[in-house]
Amino acid sequence: MQLRSLSEASYLLLTLAALFWAGNIVLARGVTDLIPPVSLAFWRWTGALLLVLPFTWRYVRQDWKAALHSWKIMLVLSILGIACYNTMLYKAVQTTTAINGALMQSSMPAVIILISLIGFRERISKLQLLGVMLSMSGAALIVLRGELKTLQTFAFVEGDLWMLAAVVLYAVYSVLLQKRPSIHPFSFLTLTFAVGSLCLLPLYIWEWSWVGPVNLNQDVLLSILYVAIFPSILAYLCWTRGIELIGANRTGLFINFIPLFASMLAISFLGETFHLFHAIGMALIFGGMVLFNRNSSRQ
Repeated sequence: MQLRSLSEASYLLLTLAALFWAGNIVLARGVTDLIPPVSLAFWRWTGALLLVLPFTWRYVRQDWKAALHSWKIMLVLSILGIACYNTMLYKAVQTTTAINGALMQSSMPAVIILISLIGFRERISKLQLLGVMLSMSGAALIVLRGELKTLQTFAFVEGDLWMLAAVVLYAVYSVLLQKRPSIHPFSFLTLTFAVGSLCLLPLYIWEWSWVGPVNLNQDVLLSILYVAIFPSILAYLCWTRGIELIGANRTGLFINFIPLFASMLAISFLGETFHLFHAIGMALIFGGMVLFNRNSSRQ
């Protein structure tokens, strides 16, 4: 009975994490006229840093020397995972739909596997490679919006290309995580928040001088509060606790809830339309990952 209750708790936590991350994409799409992308990313991570620092400071103080000794990889991970990825995601949804962004994001596991294969010579079976190619073809279908003439005329939507670049950079970040220093997860989280925010500061100042200051009305403040708390802190805590309870292999499947939730939220709140190419792309992405994971489990 206790094991069952733990599993149920883990499923709830992992579902909430996926919902919070889906909400991040949909909210970013909804406030494109209110907050420029760099400003949203800068205040997201700065706000998250200020919120976690009182609780994580003792871990940071304990791991400070170890983190400083590995400053190069810490800097790279902060730039890729914090400064680049979400800024590019927010830039992407300026010109593409939240549904497109979420579906392309769901291809990230396949991109991670591909980068591991190319960069680290990790061995995979032919069936696993087929799964990766299926997922990548699903992402390509979404970028092309189901029409080959998009490729022929190079009439790509700018936001789709930004999202594709964001996915690739975050995949590189994910692969490089194995090289991060052996410090407490809360120390790593706090320090990457801090370094990522500092890296965004020059871009934020440039955007502020170019676009003008953000009008800090109620909608803007609530939006910043949401992205600082839910997808940045709570989703991380829910996800890591879920992994502790049921293991990393089973938690990976909950990533598939992100495009599902994002599609439902975008249709409900933004009036977006779910097209046939979205459904086919989603089926290819998910089918490819199921094929890959099924083969991994057998091995």
